[in-house]
Amino acid sequence: MKSEVIDKIAALVTAAFGLVAALAWNGAILAIFKKIFGTAEGLLSMIIYAVVVTIIAVLATIWVGKAAEKSKKA
Repeated sequence: MKSEVIDKIAALVTAAFGLVAALAWNGAILAIFKKIFGTAEGLLSMIIYAVVVTIIAVLATIWVGKAAEKSKKA
């Protein structure tokens, strides 16, 4: 039961970080389109934000996956 709960939490955390990364990239892409087709403020900061959030999401996903794998072995 414990490993099943950890598996579900790992899936939810992974999905949550994936959503945050997707939203960050959505904002960056939107800013690029605004820059090309109109005015946009903070394009560089939005791209940096999207990259940082993506890196955090990847690291967190790896960490959660390792924790879930370790829990299964225990």
